[in-house]
Amino acid sequence: MKMSNYKLEQIIAKAASGEALADQEIIYLLNLEQPVETGQLFSAARKARRSHFGDSVFLYGFIYFSTYCRNDCAFCLYRRSNPAGKRYRKTPAEILETAEQLTASGVHLLDLTMGEDPYYFNDGHFDQLLALISAVKEKSGLPVMISPGVVSRDQLRDIRELGVDWYALYQETHNRELYSKLRLGQDYDERLELKRYAHQLGMLAEEGLLSGIGESAADLCHSFAVMRELEADQVRVMSFIPQVGTPLEKFSASSHLRELKIISLMRLLFPDRLIPASLDVDGLAGLQQRLNAGANVVTSIIPPHKGFQGVSQSTLDVNEGGRSIDAILPVLHACGLHPAPLESYIQWVEKRKQLYSNHG
Repeated sequence: MKMSNYKLEQIIAKAASGEALADQEIIYLLNLEQPVETGQLFSAARKARRSHFGDSVFLYGFIYFSTYCRNDCAFCLYRRSNPAGKRYRKTPAEILETAEQLTASGVHLLDLTMGEDPYYFNDGHFDQLLALISAVKEKSGLPVMISPGVVSRDQLRDIRELGVDWYALYQETHNRELYSKLRLGQDYDERLELKRYAHQLGMLAEEGLLSGIGESAADLCHSFAVMRELEADQVRVMSFIPQVGTPLEKFSASSHLRELKIISLMRLLFPDRLIPASLDVDGLAGLQQRLNAGANVVTSIIPPHKGFQGVSQSTLDVNEGGRSIDAILPVLHACGLHPAPLESYIQWVEKRKQLYSNHG
């Protein structure tokens, strides 16, 4: 056996035993390039997923209901100053109709996402956002994730009182210098502390990374440590896609292999957490790779012909129906996977919530 294979198998066995990996071991896995070696990593991640979740996965409906934003993030198509980003603010009727369609299709959760739309934060309109969330929650009966950007603690408490289960707020990186170049003028600590406060309120928290944007392997090790300290319930990574009209439009995007290796590492490091395979990077064509890397959630499921968009790839596969459950089911079956019963997802969510109740 080659020494490199022996080392790889040692590290994988260590992770499988539940022992924490050292940074140099994580970096070793991140640097794998040979298909045989990355295949071993992906296989180990699938085994870890199976031991905690069997062969079932969860499905998230995505409702990006406002693309207006008060921020000027360097990587985002919908940054405030970008005229190339398509702007819309969907009506409550449009949002509820889409929520009903997604619910009927069999998703486990509805992800209500917006840019930090000034409309909802100014002139007392935040109550309209609360009314919208409440209507979606009541109409669907499903768990709900809210991704509204940075809100005040009082506003987050109001959201929690509506029965919202998840708060998603990504740092993108935990390298403060890189963060300042990506999320221009936004407070790093405020963003991180809101996720901790969500746990104090009994909500679940999602943390996310952007891959291929200049982060080092050491940065990723630090991010994993922050995720562990944060006790993030769902951890995710998405490859950076250069967006027209942004300062990073000409930035050379890296291979999406890095994203796949990060997914596998997240599975080995956080075997009992939820890890998404997003349709928003490579569309339907990239789903199988991400599932085979150890993901157990399919995100960015969007009904066709509703005028809703994605984030990284705003229109890819949307109107063609490639982000519907009907389209993804054959991919799941090809991976030996199937959608979990809704009750299983609700039970998982409630069990995680109980963790924070016990902490309190």
